[in-house]
Amino acid sequence: MTDSDITRRRALALGGAATGAALGIGLTSSCSSDSDSKTSSGASAGASGSAGATAQAASDTCVLNPTVTQGPYYLDGALFRKDITDGKQGVPLTVRLTVRDQTGSCAPVSGAAVEIWHCDAWGYYSGYTTANPGGSAPAESEDTSGADDKTYLRGFQTTGDDGVVEFTTIYPGWYTPRATHIHVKVHTGGRKADNTYEGGKVNWTGQLFFDDRYGEEVYKKSPYSRHTGSWTRLDDDMVYAGGGAKDGLMTLTGSVDSGFTGTLTVGIDPDRENSGAGTGGGGSQSPSGPPPSGMPSGMPSGTPGATMPPDAASASATS
Repeated sequence: MTDSDITRRRALALGGAATGAALGIGLTSSCSSDSDSKTSSGASAGASGSAGATAQAASDTCVLNPTVTQGPYYLDGALFRKDITDGKQGVPLTVRLTVRDQTGSCAPVSGAAVEIWHCDAWGYYSGYTTANPGGSAPAESEDTSGADDKTYLRGFQTTGDDGVVEFTTIYPGWYTPRATHIHVKVHTGGRKADNTYEGGKVNWTGQLFFDDRYGEEVYKKSPYSRHTGSWTRLDDDMVYAGGGAKDGLMTLTGSVDSGFTGTLTVGIDPDRENSGAGTGGGGSQSPSGPPPSGMPSGMPSGTPGATMPPDAASASATS
């Protein structure tokens, strides 16, 4: 049985968090029905914030979800800050995550350090600006935003008593062969030092996804439109497992003109560790295996996951 086969009802019957420990997988929380799917999640994306909050309060349930590899574009030393854009231009996006402790009653986790990172409107990551995103994209050096090439679109925030953390960023661009996504790690047990995070452990490594219909709108707008080519849809992504919120599909509100807010509830076990480096997480491909067609060129060496295909994690890791 694969992780994606485990529905909410079956997860509860199997014992919730205890089952997750037995299967060796990560946890996340979702507020959708037993028949979670990209279609149902996409349909709910237009619901108002107040309606979504009411639904969450009424039906928040712990659901199993595999962790995945951190991918080849991770960098240590991201800064604590709410606004991670560094001036990068794009459709405004607020990412609002709620972190819960899945080992008990799904209570909010306060003081957790949540870290996110993603590519810019043309598909480039800070620190890896020579990696070709595929298709036809301007050189990253043509960007006139003045963003710091080592830090843009990366950052930490600490959860409050309600377990909530919020980032101000832009809707990510795309690079082949991946669907649009944001990387996320949840850390506990460490401390803030020199405006970054030190010590502790990574409890969960995951990725956040977007319904394809948003990309259809966003990528027609400048500066995204200067990156031409075929971007990967969710059905063809090597990481997204197709299970809606329990597999990282965010609920979006807003519009392409005013900006979006993406929300998701993430569950962690504070006693477990999963950095997502190397072949850790959801059944990653072997580092020595051949890269998929369209892998970005110019991959750096000597960095976590650098020898792996981009985010080459199996979406359906078996127990």
